[in-house]
Amino acid sequence: MADVSGFHWELIRKDPASGARAGVLHTPHGCVETPVFMPVGTQATVKGLSPEELEGLGAQIILSNTYHLYLRPGSAVVREAGGLHKFMHWSKPILTDSGGFQVFSLGDLRKISEEGVAFQSHLDGSAHFLSPEKAIEVQLDLGADIIMAFDECAPYPSTYDYISRSMERTLRWLGRCREAKLRYERGASSLFGIVQGGMFAELRRQSALATVEFDLPGYAIGGLSVGEPFDVMCEMLDVTTELLPEDKPRYLMGVGTPDYLLAAVRRGVDMFDCVLPTRIARNGSALTREGRLVVRNAAFAEDLRPIEEGCTCYACRNYSRAYIRHLVKAREMFGLRLLSIHNLHFLTSFMRDIRASIISGYDVV
Repeated sequence: MADVSGFHWELIRKDPASGARAGVLHTPHGCVETPVFMPVGTQATVKGLSPEELEGLGAQIILSNTYHLYLRPGSAVVREAGGLHKFMHWSKPILTDSGGFQVFSLGDLRKISEEGVAFQSHLDGSAHFLSPEKAIEVQLDLGADIIMAFDECAPYPSTYDYISRSMERTLRWLGRCREAKLRYERGASSLFGIVQGGMFAELRRQSALATVEFDLPGYAIGGLSVGEPFDVMCEMLDVTTELLPEDKPRYLMGVGTPDYLLAAVRRGVDMFDCVLPTRIARNGSALTREGRLVVRNAAFAEDLRPIEEGCTCYACRNYSRAYIRHLVKAREMFGLRLLSIHNLHFLTSFMRDIRASIISGYDVV
C-alpha cells in the first residue's frame, strides 16, 4: 500500500541479545523517537493537561479516540476546524484508534455482524452503526498522522473457535479499511493493521502473517493486556513480533505499566499507549521507580518529601506529598493535575531512558 505522506520508521540500533529497538518515526507532523509511550487524549484532550504542559513533560505523540469524537462533537466539526491538530492546538503527531475497543466494550448495547457493529450511544442511547468504512472515514475527518484499522476486540477468555472466527473477520475488515482509505483518500494519514488471535499461538501466527500481506506502513498488536497472565502476554508477543517486518513500527495497544513496557520493548515493540497514568492520578496514585504510591493514604498526611526524590517534573520540583494529598482529599482539581503531570513525566522519562540504554549498548533490564 503506497504511502505518499513520507511516513516511515528508521532503525537507529537494535540490541542483538534482546531484540529491543531504538528508532525514529517520521510523520507529517514531526519525528518521534522510539520506543515511545503515547499519552491518551480520549476526548481530544489529555485529561487535565494543556498541550504546552504535555510538550514540557516530553510527550512526542498522543492518541485520541474515534468512538468518542464521532459521537461528540462529531468528526465533521473537527474536519471543518482544520483537523484534530488545529482543533485541540497540538502540533505534534496524533494517532487515532478505530473505535473498535470502545464499541465492543458496550456489551448488550452493541450487536456484531459481518457488515460492522450496531450500537447505542453511551451518551444518550441513540442508535449508530460503525463499519470498517465508517471508522476510516471518521479518522480521515480527524486528520491523524496514524489511523487504525477497525478490528474486533474479542473478550478474554474466549474459546479457540470464537477467536478464530473473530480473527478472520478482523482480516476481512482490514481489507475493507484499506479499500476505504484508498477510496476516501484525503490528507496524509497512514493506516496500521492490527494483529489479533487471542491467547492462541497458532491464531496469532495466522493473523500476523495475513496482516503483513497487506504491506501497511505499520502494525499493531491488539487483544493483549486484557486480563491474561503476564507470561502468556509475553509468549504471544514472542510469537507475533518475530513475524512482523523489521523495517516497520510495531505498536502494542493498551499497555502502560513499567514492567509490561519493558517486557514488550525487549521483544521489539516500539509504540505504546494506555489511560493508566491519568486514570490512577484521578484516584490519588503516582508511579515511581519503587512501584505505585497511593498519595491519598493517611501515611502521607505530613510527608513533606516530593512524590519521588530526584524527579524533575513540575509537581516534584514544587510540591510535597502532604500538599498533594491535601488537594486530593479536598477534591481540588489541581491535585489530580499534579499527579497526572508526574505520572506522564515518569513514563516519558522511563521510555527515554530505555531508548538511551539501547543506543548505548547497555542491557535493557
